[in-house]
Amino acid sequence: MSSTSAPGRPRGFDREAALDRAVLEFWQHGYEATSVAGLTAAMGIKPPSLYAAFGDKRRLFSEAIQRYGVTYGAVAGDVIAAEPDARLAMERLLFALADAYTEPGHPPGCMVITAAVNCTSAAEEVKAELRALREAAKAVMRTKITTDITAGRLPADTDADALATYYAAVVQGMSTQAVDGVSRETLEHVATLAMRCWPT
Repeated sequence: MSSTSAPGRPRGFDREAALDRAVLEFWQHGYEATSVAGLTAAMGIKPPSLYAAFGDKRRLFSEAIQRYGVTYGAVAGDVIAAEPDARLAMERLLFALADAYTEPGHPPGCMVITAAVNCTSAAEEVKAELRALREAAKAVMRTKITTDITAGRLPADTDADALATYYAAVVQGMSTQAVDGVSRETLEHVATLAMRCWPT
């Protein structure tokens, strides 16, 4: 669907499609290494159109990361919400991410994990935005684990925060390995090994 600006002044491009291309550009190169020239070339627009539609590179990145969260990145929340208990949710999540992180047609790994890896102190705001998203994802894991402790599906002395942090670290490591070219099958082996650490 094409977006339009003020009446009588059509923007002249499909804003949503342009945003999708910006997602891929930031995902591939990271926030700081992605230039406005690279973005406009990928999006098929001129710099004035980028500034008019999105404000600036920083605001475009925030929109792009939100767009990623409801498209490529939606798998994590969907999987965790769909499963009745934390163990099933975590196992299915790791295997789903092994597939998503290595799927052809888009950059490998997770944009929320990789987009600010090499950023300097000038991009502290971007790093903080992505850190908050990662912490929110870990909090969802922790809540699922806590629910299982309360229901007696996990030992009463299970450290929900430590367990959630462990699996968040596995997820981040899988993303990094995918960026390094590791196959889906190898990541599935990682998932299998990680699930052996689940409390019984």
